[in-house]
Amino acid sequence: MNYTYIVRCKDNTLYCGWTNNLEKRMASHNAGTGAKYTRSRHPVELVYYESFETKEEAMSREYAIKQLTRQEKLELIAGWKVN
Repeated sequence: MNYTYIVRCKDNTLYCGWTNNLEKRMASHNAGTGAKYTRSRHPVELVYYESFETKEEAMSREYAIKQLTRQEKLELIAGWKVN
């Protein structure tokens, strides 16, 4: 399974990415070994994710989410609950 996800960083900024192992990716973000953007902004909190069969689908969705405004991302998050 592949995932597109959004995390909220400690400075209240949002970061969107994709992975094929969500638990491992969250651990790496929170250990400061994840994406360069989140290294100085951890801990992060998972606030949204979607699952996909292929990495191409997940990457495509990541790109689409990154094109949204912050307000649109917040609305996307508000309409969804992390399981």
